[in-house]
Amino acid sequence: MKTAGLADNEQHRTELLKQLNILDSQKDTGFDQLVELTGLLFSSSMVAVSFVDKERQWFKSSIGLNICETTRDVSFCAHIVEKPQVMVIEDAMLDDRFFDNPLVTEQPFIRFYAGAPIRPFDNEVLGTLCLMDDRPRTFSAEEQRVLTLLAAQAEQLVQLHSARLQIS
Repeated sequence: MKTAGLADNEQHRTELLKQLNILDSQKDTGFDQLVELTGLLFSSSMVAVSFVDKERQWFKSSIGLNICETTRDVSFCAHIVEKPQVMVIEDAMLDDRFFDNPLVTEQPFIRFYAGAPIRPFDNEVLGTLCLMDDRPRTFSAEEQRVLTLLAAQAEQLVQLHSARLQIS
């Protein structure tokens, strides 16, 4: 298993996450609806909005996962934080970064992963909108574009969360 490195701006990025007070926050209908819509559009068994802190990734909203967080070292999403672009893993068993990852070899048995960065402020990647499946699959350029547009909606939801904090 190859763990993701830290982003060049890791300190600023994690400070922003703390200021947003979004980690371990309450359920939010907007995020839940976005995750549900993403799952329906892609017929994916697992979908999440994840935020990646220094030590862990935490799921603001998810379907098909029986966990609310993982350590950062097993996180697929941390690779997107390090290299901010859409990442598609069509078969995790064939990828040298993930074939022996416990999220692949044990529950939830991730074989397919596609994630798009969530960067609501100053291009800082705070997390991802990602979909996973327990079987390999392909993911077209058009599907990547749709996932990117949906991730932009997650960015809007983070900005709305931030605005609510400033008002109250």
